[in-house]
Amino acid sequence: MRRIFIFVSLLSLIVTFFLAWYISKNWYVIFAATLVLSLMGYYDMVQTKHTIRRIYPVFGRMRYMMEELRPKIYQYFIESDIDGRPLNRIDRSTVYQRAKEDNDTMPFGTQLDVYAPGYEWICHSIAPKGFNTLDHDPRVLFGNKDCKQPYNGSILNISAMSYGSLSSNAVEAMNAGAKIGNFAHNTGEGGLSEFHLKHGGDLIWQIGTGYFGCRDENGNFSPELFAEKAKIPAVKMIEIKISQGAKPGHGGILPAAKNTPEIAQIRHIAPGTTVESPPYHTAFSSPRELIGFIRQLRNLSGGKPIGFKLCIGHKTEFIAVCKAMISQDTYPDFITVDGGEGGTGAAPQEFSNYVGAPLLDGLAFVDDILRGLNIRHHIKIIASGKITTGFHIARAAALGADACNCARAMMLAVGCIQALLCNTNRCPTGVATQDPKYTKGLVVDDKKHRVANFHKNTVRSFVELMGAAGLESMSDITRSHVYRRISLTSMHTFEEIFPSVKEGTLAEGNIPEKHKIDFEYADETHWGFVTVGSWSKKDPKEKKVEKIETKE
Repeated sequence: MRRIFIFVSLLSLIVTFFLAWYISKNWYVIFAATLVLSLMGYYDMVQTKHTIRRIYPVFGRMRYMMEELRPKIYQYFIESDIDGRPLNRIDRSTVYQRAKEDNDTMPFGTQLDVYAPGYEWICHSIAPKGFNTLDHDPRVLFGNKDCKQPYNGSILNISAMSYGSLSSNAVEAMNAGAKIGNFAHNTGEGGLSEFHLKHGGDLIWQIGTGYFGCRDENGNFSPELFAEKAKIPAVKMIEIKISQGAKPGHGGILPAAKNTPEIAQIRHIAPGTTVESPPYHTAFSSPRELIGFIRQLRNLSGGKPIGFKLCIGHKTEFIAVCKAMISQDTYPDFITVDGGEGGTGAAPQEFSNYVGAPLLDGLAFVDDILRGLNIRHHIKIIASGKITTGFHIARAAALGADACNCARAMMLAVGCIQALLCNTNRCPTGVATQDPKYTKGLVVDDKKHRVANFHKNTVRSFVELMGAAGLESMSDITRSHVYRRISLTSMHTFEEIFPSVKEGTLAEGNIPEKHKIDFEYADETHWGFVTVGSWSKKDPKEKKVEKIETKE
């Protein structure tokens, strides 16, 4: 191929040059184009980075063009309405339609295969409730016995997304929409910015492992900076991020291209550098110290609701945290349960694909443990992980959620097209980029109404589902209201799939067999986990259990 290219390029240069010299000067344009292509080909043959280009000069470049075009061609011309990932076209279209207040009804019936394993539905009632008789704006009160400034929040709020990962215009539009719709906006771990505060929307300030916005010069937690910002009136709750579903056990990443001087100032970091948050917290090193940190933040904030966010990993560790709560009689006001299906702008594929419990499994586990230990009444649960429709809210509520957060749906509401370029700083819609040539296309005054519309219409769809099921409030939904098909001839309720634990049974010592090892080795004085080997078929008395402690 290289020899053919050399022969053809030289011949083309000679022919076009003589045609331009003897026939018409217009041929010089063709000659110039041929010369450029030839030089590109010669460079391809001598460079050592790309094998395809060395073997197939010029033509090998088409491979990279097609790779760039592939996601767009697939999304617009090949995939069906139910095939798209991570969000299919039906869900994306629903978000767009509700954000724009367009017709969101579906013609000619469902496209889902209702007989396929995994299909889920909610049971309706012969005696449904009229929509007009129900509360169109259901709320949940965050704040337990130690909280001095409880927050009456919406059942659907904006999940954690930092300024830095999102553009200033996107952050403004979301916060302004939250203000219009009277719901909360989670700042993400990137800290409080002027764009979060500009429009006065309610904020949940997230504190991550980098302590951005409340850190000292060494990157450690600064009580003074935290107290100063936590008392801002717009900050309604504070959330400690222990882990997120998209990359649990992995710190956040801010690419250097997105780390502008403005963002660096907000986060108290050096501009123009790639910033990787530590995978662990330095402010606490055990379950007991985590509870002490919660107590410290509550005091520093003037008694505002304090909670933490995590994706469930080792069950022993969460049970250890619960033991620490009970021993110190101190409880978070809320726990945000994130699922492994959660989204992020940048994460190693192994973490996105293979680490962390999915939302439904983690949510059911957290609700069961809190109820079983008789401490559920102290703590509200927020569910996060691919929440885009009213059914997703109902499904999460059935497993114990008091409220839900959504991130990608809110991104779609402000214009995201799922171009899958979040980690490149080249987001074509100006949502996940800091490049002004893209961000200027996102008009805050227009998109803020779309955010508010999406929230209003999605909550409305949830309330309609409640009415159809014959229920009056979110707290009435149980695991028996939602079904999942297991096979063509078998369908189970969530109660059968995730058997619930009765209030107080774990506190009384009635621990199910599947949790006995976790409870036995849950120690509030350190983080650790248990490996049980392959003894499941042996007599319980002969089980050999190895306790592995993490270094602190």
